[in-house]
Amino acid sequence: MWWYKILIVTHVLSAILGLGPGFVMIYIVTKATNMTELRHAYLIRHRLHIFVMIGGTLLLLSGLAMGYINPHLFKMGWYVTALILFLVALALGPLLLAPLSKPIKKLLREHTDEQIPESYYNLSKKLFFFERLENILFIIIILLMILKPF
Repeated sequence: MWWYKILIVTHVLSAILGLGPGFVMIYIVTKATNMTELRHAYLIRHRLHIFVMIGGTLLLLSGLAMGYINPHLFKMGWYVTALILFLVALALGPLLLAPLSKPIKKLLREHTDEQIPESYYNLSKKLFFFERLENILFIIIILLMILKPF
């Protein structure tokens, strides 16, 4: 049973490490007032994303390991729903977020003026919509893990 307790601790710490930074990533870049600040904000955002990827991977692996040790979890609605929502949120990265990020990264590389162009705001609005949707999915997953409603 001590393996299971280690997995629970790993799971909780992974949620803090992996999900916590993800909730502030939009806020960091929205406060930039010029291109220098915006580029720096995206650098910080990129560094935080490393924590999100590592924590998210550990979160998935520890959750699945707990299900492997305790197979009855796969019969629990909250567990299966949380797992499905996590996989959906995970798929948003390469399917939506990465393609929406590419034009922004290009703009950050190529724009020479110090003023943030209007096109950035249009691009970021689309990206941030899906990032907020992903954050909502993660909040639902956290609530399912805590409340275990079904």
